[in-house]
Amino acid sequence: MLEIRWHSRAGQGAITGAKGLADVVAGTGKEVQAFALYGSAKRGAAMTAYNRIDSSPILNHEKFMNPDYILVIDPGLTFITNICANEKPGTQYIITTHLGKEELLKKKPDLEGKKLYTLDCIKISIEALGKPIPNAPMLGALIKVSGMLEIEFFKAAFKKVLGKKLPQKIIDANMLAIERAYNEVK
Repeated sequence: MLEIRWHSRAGQGAITGAKGLADVVAGTGKEVQAFALYGSAKRGAAMTAYNRIDSSPILNHEKFMNPDYILVIDPGLTFITNICANEKPGTQYIITTHLGKEELLKKKPDLEGKKLYTLDCIKISIEALGKPIPNAPMLGALIKVSGMLEIEFFKAAFKKVLGKKLPQKIIDANMLAIERAYNEVK
């Protein structure tokens, strides 16, 4: 089973990202879960969202997991929450930051020796969408790092998911953000 934990602030799109990923993956015939855990339900409050993906029925409905991927879409949460909680030896981290990897490791030494990928999802979302909603760029980075789906397949399927509630201009901007993050994650 593949498990993913998102660290975000309310309003940054982690729940939408987790649900969108689940919708796309469910279309491939896999079993999926997407859910969230809120502290305060206020915009800007720290929160987590989760995905589980498996070929078999998923019987575990608990929030506890040992994630394969930890996605941090708010840079500040890297330093004020325990993003490494319940990790396993192969957990991979994708962190939104304007810092280079070496600078990030100096400020967050408990990431040393871990599989770490970085990119600036906030900058990408502002430049593509005009707003700091970094969920789409994080999905592009996850698709690249995980290799779970081909990028063109993911974008086509995600367009359909977004098409249910967003205008074409916003869908196109999200596709640009996804593609850019896919190419920029390192």
